Amino acid sequence: MSYATQLTVPVLQSGYGETFLVLWILLSTGRIVAGGRMEASPVFVKFAGFWAFMALALGLGTIVGHLTGVLYLSPLLHDLAAYLLLASVTCLAAAEPDAGRHLRDCAWWVVAIANVGLAIQVGLGWGWISQSGVNPWYWDRFCGWSDNPNQLALYCALFGPLALHLATTATKPWGKFLGLCGLILPFYVGRLTKSDTYLYTTILTGLMFLGLRVRTWLKTGDGTPSLSRQIGLLFIIGLLPLAVTVTPYILPEFSSAEAFAKSLTKDKGGQATEDTMELRLFLWGEAVDKGLRSGSLGMGPGPHMKRPAVTNQQFLPRPFEAHSTFLDLYSQGGMIAVLALMWIIVSSAISAWRAKYDALLALLGSIVIFSTPHLIIRHPIVWFALMLCLFAGSQRTTAATRIPSDGLYVAKRASHRSRLLVSWPGKG
Repeated sequence: MSYATQLTVPVLQSGYGETFLVLWILLSTGRIVAGGRMEASPVFVKFAGFWAFMALALGLGTIVGHLTGVLYLSPLLHDLAAYLLLASVTCLAAAEPDAGRHLRDCAWWVVAIANVGLAIQVGLGWGWISQSGVNPWYWDRFCGWSDNPNQLALYCALFGPLALHLATTATKPWGKFLGLCGLILPFYVGRLTKSDTYLYTTILTGLMFLGLRVRTWLKTGDGTPSLSRQIGLLFIIGLLPLAVTVTPYILPEFSSAEAFAKSLTKDKGGQATEDTMELRLFLWGEAVDKGLRSGSLGMGPGPHMKRPAVTNQQFLPRPFEAHSTFLDLYSQGGMIAVLALMWIIVSSAISAWRAKYDALLALLGSIVIFSTPHLIIRHPIVWFALMLCLFAGSQRTTAATRIPSDGLYVAKRASHRSRLLVSWPGKG
């Protein structure tokens, strides 16, 4: 519910996402204070180390920013509160006993609640139901309960691969069916947002997933591969010469393919797309300049960019964010924060790869792709996905080590029992 920024809790006047997360933190802390068990799992150690490095980087950046420029208190406190909330949630969740199983159960609830929420928002958008204080459209782009379409597009880009992961790893047919059904509304609503980032994120993620599934399909089984796998392998090997052969026939249709690709964008590749790109390039250049001027130590939490010098953009607030996760972190915490984020993402990718969860790798790919033109590190859904990836690898490792140890224990018991029978009087 963190994307539903147009909705507020009536009494508290705060967002539903922050309210529920704070409530969960209080309940989890109360469980520990009451004597509940905690586990110092490898995932907990990774998150604790990551947030320790982030605290160091942001602290140094705040000092540098205070000495070299002007820090705006309101956005600084906003980002600090967001980072503190995320650090508390991730560390407490990773320290729970059997956290991997709990996260998977929670993933089903996330997909179910997301689809119910998206269905209500679609009803609002098409006028089938009404809700006071909510404007589901940003001009011709659908934003639902969010303040802007890109917020909703990010969550749709992650809800889809998450449902796909549940479908591909479910053991029962109805689980696979429900997981696949959970893909439909996020994809539909994501296209309604007319987000260019959502468009190419979905395309690249889909291609990544298909490639991973082909790799898994070819590697499954032991001994001599089956006839179908041999045919599939020959087809993949023949794709390159086939592509070279048909290239002369495809080139004349390139203009129509380009026009079709532009028709999928929010402005059909027109002036709005060019203005967005110009704005992004200006902000990215500013972020790199700010980071270099700070000695790659950053300038502390919050936005630090100047008001964009772009036509018809003078009304935008100041300071401004770089709209890129890695560049915003570079301007806030310098190279330390960027390296820390890269480390936790690479660790998540390695964990999902070892667990052979193709959809989780696709989910991680969606995060990386969407983070390039947007600042998404403050969204809880991103950290939920990273936790799923990290615990996927740890669960497989634990299961793999538990079976041999149990087998060794049974073998020792059997050997000990046979020795007793041989040495017992009247036996053997």
